[in-house]
Parts: sequence; C-alpha cells; structure tokens
Amino acid sequence: MSSIKVWPHMTIVAIVVAMVAGLGVAFYMKHEQTVSAESLPNAARIQRVDGEVALNNGLYENGSDGQWVTATANTPFSVGDRIYTRDNSRASLAFTGRNFARLNPNSSLDVISLADRRTQLALREGSAIFDVGYLEPNELFEVATPYGAVDFDQPGLYNVGLGNGNAVVSVLSGLAQVVGLGGSGQISKGEMLTLAGQTAAQVLLSRLDGRNAGYLVNDYYSNQYPNLYDGRYSSYDAYLADPYYYDPYNRYNSYQYVSSTIPGFYDLDSYGAWQDVNGYGYAWSPRVDSGWAPYQQGYWMNDYPYGMTWISTEPWGYAPYHYGRWASINNQWFWIPDTVNTTPTYAPALVAWVPVDANNIGWVPLGPGDPYAPRYYDANWQPYYLTRTNLVPTQLVNLSVPGAVAVVPIQDLGRSFDPRSINHANPQMLAQVRPVLDPLTLTPLRNAVVHSAWGRGKIDLPPGIAKKLYETPVITSSVPNASPFRKDLAKALRVEAAPEKAKGTKFQIRDERGSDQRATGQTANPDVDQARKQKIDQLAPEAAKGNRDARRQLQDLQQQQRQADVSRKQAERAATQQQRQQQVEQQRGQRNAIQHAQGEAVGRREQPETPRARQDVPRAREPQRRQDVPQPQVVQPQTPRGRQDVPRARESQGRVDVPRAQPQPRAAQPQPHAVQSQQRAAQPQPQAQGHSKPDHSQGPPTAKGQEQSGGGGKGKGKKP
Repeated sequence: MSSIKVWPHMTIVAIVVAMVAGLGVAFYMKHEQTVSAESLPNAARIQRVDGEVALNNGLYENGSDGQWVTATANTPFSVGDRIYTRDNSRASLAFTGRNFARLNPNSSLDVISLADRRTQLALREGSAIFDVGYLEPNELFEVATPYGAVDFDQPGLYNVGLGNGNAVVSVLSGLAQVVGLGGSGQISKGEMLTLAGQTAAQVLLSRLDGRNAGYLVNDYYSNQYPNLYDGRYSSYDAYLADPYYYDPYNRYNSYQYVSSTIPGFYDLDSYGAWQDVNGYGYAWSPRVDSGWAPYQQGYWMNDYPYGMTWISTEPWGYAPYHYGRWASINNQWFWIPDTVNTTPTYAPALVAWVPVDANNIGWVPLGPGDPYAPRYYDANWQPYYLTRTNLVPTQLVNLSVPGAVAVVPIQDLGRSFDPRSINHANPQMLAQVRPVLDPLTLTPLRNAVVHSAWGRGKIDLPPGIAKKLYETPVITSSVPNASPFRKDLAKALRVEAAPEKAKGTKFQIRDERGSDQRATGQTANPDVDQARKQKIDQLAPEAAKGNRDARRQLQDLQQQQRQADVSRKQAERAATQQQRQQQVEQQRGQRNAIQHAQGEAVGRREQPETPRARQDVPRAREPQRRQDVPQPQVVQPQTPRGRQDVPRARESQGRVDVPRAQPQPRAAQPQPHAVQSQQRAAQPQPQAQGHSKPDHSQGPPTAKGQEQSGGGGKGKGKKP
C-alpha cells in the first residue's frame, strides 16, 4: 500500500475545493425537496450469476429500450430495470431477506414496482421459480405475463413458464390467483394451470406430476443453498411434509439482528461473526486479512436514478454496503446494522467523497451518527434530495482511521479495485479537504460520471430477442404506482391492467385433475427437461474423470430423461389422435349443419326441385306418379308437430294429394309403421264427390328428413 504526499500547492487546491463545496451547497439549495417528497423505491439484489446475464437500466426515453450491460453478483436492480439470462445461464435474485427468485436460461424479468407492500414483476420470456417466504397482510407479490397476472396469495414455491403460446403456473406450495383478460381463477398446492393464448380462451387445470415437481424443488434448493442442501427434496412428498426446512429465517443467526426486509444478508453467517459491541449492540465483523477496510474491493457504477453505486466483488458484499454504518473498534471493522424492528432505506453507497485534487478522488465509509442525504437524479442527472441534510459534513467518524480513505485517479474510477490497487491518504492531506455527500456536485467527477458507463461491459442481445422483450405487452392486476423518475413506466414497459370485469368472472376451466396425467400429456415439462439436461452436461465431465457419485447421478438423470422422452412421445401421439378426433367431429358437425340448412330450404319451396349433380347431401326427389291414381301427386311436407316417420295425406281443392316417398338420412332404415302407412296410402282411394273439406288441423309445412341438431352450450368445469 502506498500513500499520497502533500505538495506545496495543496493550500491553493484546498481553496479551490472550498469554492467547489460552496457551489455544491448552492446547488443543493436549488434542487432540495422536503421530507414529504416521494421516497425512493426499494432495491433488490442479484445474488448469484451463472453464465452470461444482462441488465438493462435504460431511461426508456424517446422509444429507446436502453443499453444492455453485464450483470454481476451483488448488483442492485430496481423499478424499470430488466434482467435477461443468455443460453445456459441463470440468475438468482433476492427481493428481501425472505423472498427470492431464480431465472432459468433464456428468460427475462422486469421490475414494475418494488415497495414495502407491493412487488410487481413481469416475465416476458422463459421461466422462473419464485420462493416467497413471507408476505405482510394485504401485500401484493405479482408476476405479470403476456397471458395474465399471477398473484401469490400465500408464502410458497411457484414456477411460472412461457412457451408455445401458453403460460403455465405450477404451485409447488402455497396458493396463487390468476387474472387474465377473460377471467380469473385460483390454483392450489400441487396444481398446474395452463393459459392458452393472450386472451386465455382455453384454461386447463391439472395435477402436478410428483416426479417432475420433485425435480423442480430439488433443482431450486440445490442452487439456492449449495453449501447446505442435502438433497432431501428430490421427493416431492418429502417437500410437502416439511416445506420450511431450509427457510433462512429459521437457520441463520443474522435474522436475529437485521430486518428481514433487507436482501442479501443471510450470507453473513458464512463469512463472519456477530459480536455484542459496547455502545452499538450486536455488530458483524467479516473474516478478512489485516489492514482490510470497507468499500475497497469492487467497482463503482453510475446507476439511474441513484447515482454513484458501489458493487462489491466480495461474496457477502451487498447488505453491509447499502444499509447501516461501519465502525473501526480496536483495529477491527464492524458493520452496525439498523435495528431489527426498523424499515431500513436502501442507499447506493454509504460513503462521503473526499476531493483530493483535480485528478484524484477519495471516499470513506460513513460511521454511526454520520449524516447521509437520500436523493435521486433525473434524466439529466440533476439531484432531488429527500431531506435537509447538509451536503458538506463538518466531521466524519472514520476520516482519521488509518487506511479508511481510499484514493484513486478519477480516470480509473470505473474499473474494478482491490486493496492492492488503492492508495490511501495521509492525515496531513485530509486536514485540508472538505468531504461531500453528493459526488455529482464535484465538477471533475460529475463530468467523468455522466459521460461514461463505468463498471459495466456492454452486451448485445440478438435483435429479435431484444425487440420481442421491448414490444411484448404484459397484463397486471392493477396499474403500477407512478414514479417521479419513471413517469411513463407503464407505457415504456408495455403494462396493461386487467379489466375489472375479468376479476369478477371465473375462467371456464377444463378440469383434468382427476384424469391420467400421462394421457393428457401433463408429465412433459420443458423447465424440468431443461434443468435435467443442464445437470447432465455438468456431471458428464466429472463422471468421465471417474467420480463415482457423479457417475451415479448421471445414470439416474439419463434414465429419468429417457422416461421423460417416452412420456413426451406418448403425450404427442395422444394429442395428435385427439386433434384428429376433433377434426372428424368438426367435419361431422359441418355436414349436419349443411343438411339442416338444406332441409329448411326444401320446406320453403312450393314445388320440388330436380336433384342437383352433387349426391352427398340428400335432396328433394321428383314426385313418383302411380298409374292407378289419375290425379297429379303433390308431396305434403310434414309438420314438426306430427310424427316424423309417418306421412299424411291431405284433401285439397277437390283432389286427393298422395304423399311421395321422402328422402331418408344416409344409412337410416325405414321404420315398420312408416312402411305400412305408405302401403295404405298407395292403395286406390274412392273418388271424391264434390269438394272435400280442407284440413285445418295441420300446422305450417316443414321438410321431412330434417335432423334436429342438439346445440349444447359450453360446459363449465369445476372451479379451481
């Protein structure tokens, strides 16, 4: 470690710095807001990255979808941000200390709202599993999709996936409510709901396959708690018997000392210890080398709307750098958290900035009692302050602690640091400078920050994927709250609220919970297949090296995959057969409709038609004349009130009308009593004397042979 010497011109520099600080105060007074101003939203943590994960923190202005940059562990994200996992990549997220999510490969998740009692996310591509450990009364935790909004009404484990024009919601434990454009429905533990199409015109409710459900649970917990999980949830029944065995609230000591609303602090147990520190209560100290100091292993990122944000490369480095304070006691650093019963506020970095000179900048951790100015910035990086805290603190607790003030050239501020690459200021230099809380009030630093993309490498997503994520609308149960720095958030993120009518209308569900799951094809689950194949790829190299455990696991997974392939093929054949049967029934219904319409047309005619060339539809035939009856024969169609199989003769205008034979439906056999009636009608009749009396008992004529189509209404399945 090196120190920076104080040069003779430092007195002049100090005067310049004082003038800059004075301008900062004026700048602060110009833009200051009172404590009644809109508070900042909460922030969540990217706690683990496997593969290549992209983060979009664009301003969503002028139709732009922002810039994609590399996401790393401990990166904060908040309202308006979007996360995307590339091929064979995953991302584990923490929204609080008890609510988590895991994004599978080729999946996208947006943050619509992130408040104390309102978490709204949007899944536009791929799939994710959501681990909800705790919900406040009347708290909303929702995942919007293009097909409907999924509300998690109880703590539990949920899997939401998109694909093939469907949304599939699996409730591994808990209770969920789905609201779409066409209605709403409820999903209980052990059930899976499939929404087909954006309007959710078809809704299928089925039971979860135990083997697939067990694989999903096992895969999630092995990824979430790799150093703790023992594989007990490979059986879905074992998970249902004790779903809270790995709840971090019950297993980690840190939950006794920190508010569970803070994400990312359950890692502290593995990397340090808690001690009762005189004057501060219980504080946490990391296991580090001597000479270590906070905020010196990581990099700076300019994060809209928060400004300069510290991203630690230490595995535990999220909660201690965005909440609480640091104190050096007996040459040992301790993190002093807020009390358990408080609601801590996220800060991008709890440091004060030390303007060393025009080319170098330093920072120091804030200690207990040091002031802090909560703020956010607009699109032009102008600050809006939420309190009246002075931007130029008079004194700082840690300013005189050896090694506490890190100093780097301004031009290097965007790169990653470790203790070996950081300089430290000596006490003489620090006595002549005035720290500030807002780094963007310092002109050299502001110019460097605003015109650069510090700390994050640019990632180019395939144009088709980026366009789809930008243009695909999602449905929420309610409109997200307006934000002072994301004024057009709903429009920019293509968010549409479900109509109120849909919330009170139940889905017309096809209930297959009691049917054979193999027959319905519900054993096929793309999320399970994808996770299984990824695990096989991971185990194959280890098995090739002779690792027996890896070989055994690989063989089991390969056997499961073969069985899944067989089940999928059976399901595809069953689906194909069912589709063919539906096509046959549809064609039959069309033929019946044609016959029905043709029969009505025949009934309206006064004279029969000659048959047309097409013979596949029964037509009215030419009346057959008998030699023993001199009068012309006219067919009298039957009234629907009479018997359809017995023709009647009618006397009209002094002549006897003899009914002709009627066309029968295809493959229909003549009834015996109909034959007898026709034979009697064919016998010679006595000549009528005078005018016969018309028969007024008959109703309006209709065509015989017309079928009555039973147009049954849509059947409703059981409500979920």
